[in-house]
Amino acid sequence: MATRTLLDPPSILSTERFPITYLDPARLFRISSYASGEPYFGRSGANRFDAPGAHAGAPEFGACYLGQTLAVAIAESLLHDAEPIEGRYVVAEDSLLSRYVWRFSGSNLKLLALHGPLLKRLGGTAELSGTGDYGLTQRWAGAVFANPANYDGFIYMSRHLNTGKAVVLFDRALARLIPGNPVRLVNAPGFGAAARALGIHGGP
Repeated sequence: MATRTLLDPPSILSTERFPITYLDPARLFRISSYASGEPYFGRSGANRFDAPGAHAGAPEFGACYLGQTLAVAIAESLLHDAEPIEGRYVVAEDSLLSRYVWRFSGSNLKLLALHGPLLKRLGGTAELSGTGDYGLTQRWAGAVFANPANYDGFIYMSRHLNTGKAVVLFDRALARLIPGNPVRLVNAPGFGAAARALGIHGGP
């Protein structure tokens, strides 16, 4: 049987109202290189679920990426382009010390759960999180953004820690987010456990 590849999003993703998943922003983690200016909503078009119009100079929205656990946030950011060596990630101490963990409070976020049964119903596959064709995944993000339910973003399975979930927020979610005080990653509660699980070791 031939392997089925991810196709363009079906038209109903941008027209039919699907159930809303409400999520307290306090349950989210964002890793940033900055101690101010968060949440940051990027418009470069360089990331998986950025606005499809960014490549034409007209992004429909800004996108902010977060994890539902600290481990997911670390895997999706600090380790995004890293390669393990014999089961370990050796991360330069300067790189570890330059990262901050941001947490948020505020109003419940209105999200679409774009994984599991709904993703299957829409003809999607795990390639939504895994394909290197960002133009394709950005069209999926654009369809969610255009949906009349006005989702603040959507939940998807993490590519880099595939037992966990990540979230991309559209900039319309900004009014629902109150940033807390950033904490250096190495001082964040839970960092030690996450580092051990992911095999992170400090290096020169």
